Amino acid sequence: MRLRVEFTTEPFDLDEAPAHALVARAVIEGAQLDAVDVGPFGNTAEGGADAVLTAVDALLRRTLEAGATRISLQVNVVGEGGDK
Repeated sequence: MRLRVEFTTEPFDLDEAPAHALVARAVIEGAQLDAVDVGPFGNTAEGGADAVLTAVDALLRRTLEAGATRISLQVNVVGEGGDK
């Protein structure tokens, strides 16, 4: 099964990326995911179910530790493709 995760972290800072946003970017870019798109107002990534769920766990834990006060996320099934 393939999953797509879409997420944002808050609080926003339009002048400089906050620490929690940088941590979120590092987690997603370091995970074994594909189709990663990291932007200032929203982020998406796709991959096998195990990889996405592992990345989401790390994302939640590490961004909260880095000062996020809110994390909004959505996970969708996008197709079959193995649990890589």
